[in-house]
Amino acid sequence: MSGNPIGIFDSGIGGLTVASAVSAILPQEHILYFGDTAHLPYGDKSSKAILHYSQTIMRFLLENHCKCIVIACNSASASIGEKYKQWIPPTIPVLNVIDPVIQHLSKRKELTFGLIGTKRTIQSGAFVKKGREVCPKKTIKSLATPLLAPMIEEGFYNNTISKTIIKNYLENHRLKGIESLILACTHYPLIAADISIVTHQRMSILNVSDIIALALKDRLTKDNLLNTQTDPPNYTFFVSDYTHAFEAAAKRFFGEKIKLKEISVHH
Repeated sequence: MSGNPIGIFDSGIGGLTVASAVSAILPQEHILYFGDTAHLPYGDKSSKAILHYSQTIMRFLLENHCKCIVIACNSASASIGEKYKQWIPPTIPVLNVIDPVIQHLSKRKELTFGLIGTKRTIQSGAFVKKGREVCPKKTIKSLATPLLAPMIEEGFYNNTISKTIIKNYLENHRLKGIESLILACTHYPLIAADISIVTHQRMSILNVSDIIALALKDRLTKDNLLNTQTDPPNYTFFVSDYTHAFEAAAKRFFGEKIKLKEISVHH
């Protein structure tokens, strides 16, 4: 079981930031990634639709012998909650992208955090609710930034367009007085450099992908599931709809050693 791949999924290229962090922190692990590019972005879909897509993909990852599953999408994490327990065996660890971040916030000195994400992530209130439970003395000010994920999927980042849109969002009165910014969408690390420029590095930007990869390492260690074999790691990428943007992003993170397969998972 420990030699089996880690299953990671997202609606598109965003989860590649998590997969990349996992490959850096756990270099011996095999990764099987699923990008549901036919249905991206998840952020403007209903919870019911996201739950349906996620259930199908998670079953696909199980059929491909994944030893654990990372829900590398904030919208899916918020929509699924604990519901996955109905269709995933208890022996398979499942990590979302919300709990590890909240645990990380509880250890930080800042008291006021900004949170940007898709409409679905923000409307769910999942981060704010968990934040109140785990670290009640801290405040999370949240803002939906729906243009960012599609902009990134189309390759518009590190340019004037992205900086203008980001500036517009970050100047919103809802984010006034924040000390740190949580990028509550796995696409957003791709624009972290733009955000630093726009904010003149006035605040720390939390690298959510690294936080999740470290939480995964802890979980696999605890469950005795770390890969101890010495074979070179195998990275396989499935997409529900082939796009050049996905292939370009995957190559950017993983070089030429990727296997990209288009597959229709019947939703």
